[in-house]
Amino acid sequence: MRPGQGPRGGSAKSRTAAPRGVKPPERAPKGGSGRGVPSASSSKASAAAASARASGKKSITKTAAGKSAAVAVAAAKTATKKSAPRRQEIDRGAGGAGGTVKAAPEGPMRVQRALARAGMTSRREADRAVADGRVQVNGAVATIGQVIDPERDVITLDGDSVSANVSTHRWIVLNKPAAVMTTRKDPEGRQTVFDLVHKVPGLVYVGRLDYMTEGVLLLTTDGRAAHLLTHPSNEIERTYLATVRGDAATAVREARRGVQLDDGFVVPREVTAQPMGNRRWAFEITIAEGKTHEVRRLCDALGLQVERLVRTRFGPVRLGDLAPGETRALNASERSVLDTLLPSS
Repeated sequence: MRPGQGPRGGSAKSRTAAPRGVKPPERAPKGGSGRGVPSASSSKASAAAASARASGKKSITKTAAGKSAAVAVAAAKTATKKSAPRRQEIDRGAGGAGGTVKAAPEGPMRVQRALARAGMTSRREADRAVADGRVQVNGAVATIGQVIDPERDVITLDGDSVSANVSTHRWIVLNKPAAVMTTRKDPEGRQTVFDLVHKVPGLVYVGRLDYMTEGVLLLTTDGRAAHLLTHPSNEIERTYLATVRGDAATAVREARRGVQLDDGFVVPREVTAQPMGNRRWAFEITIAEGKTHEVRRLCDALGLQVERLVRTRFGPVRLGDLAPGETRALNASERSVLDTLLPSS
């Protein structure tokens, strides 16, 4: 091996660097005589140079280490300040319990609204319950449109007390897996979304997902909010990501012009498609109508075969990296946007 060459004829400078934290081997001193054997004078000079280099390296290393440590500490403090509120919010949602949101104070209201506000039922179901005579106010059967004072009146639904004067509402963000029913009880005994969360009185889901559709599903004890977020007039956006087969490129162009379904004309807010290989496409679509089975029917009308469908966003709430079947609380930004979407009156 010639001087100045590494293994296999490679230059010494091209040798692979040692892993971080491992001291690389020292190079042989330069300027030697003969066949790579240093002379006495060159050995002393080389030793002195090596010592100076080592001293310099130590000084530089200490300075760099000091700066790195200082930067790391500062970054850690900044990260802690930024992430603390979010971490606290999500930790409260561990185990399917979700988190609480302060309820806006209200005065007298209609009895149907009191039921929905208490999370006992949706507004539509509350209307039916009052009409069927299942609701009582201070021991007397309630009437449609009757005004009550949640701080003074005693309300019951099917004999169960209704706490209409609530201070907080519970919200849960669930990543619904496939083959789970979005219902409280299934006659066929299949698993439901309520089997995946804590048993919370008055908990209702916000926007149904099909049996095989996955993704973000909100559950709350705020029946009024659930009604507002799902009512078509409020046009709350939902984003879905479908794995499809078919001519997705043409489907995107057609979808942007609008598609006629049995129950109306649908124009997506946004639609894109990206090839996945093996003749599959990632077909992403954002809608606001909230019609039953809308995305699957839309894909069918566009000639696309849906293999998997995931709701990745409902209003301000995004699925993110939440695992299937897992839950979390709302984070601060989601809560802030929901406040703007849910007027107090």
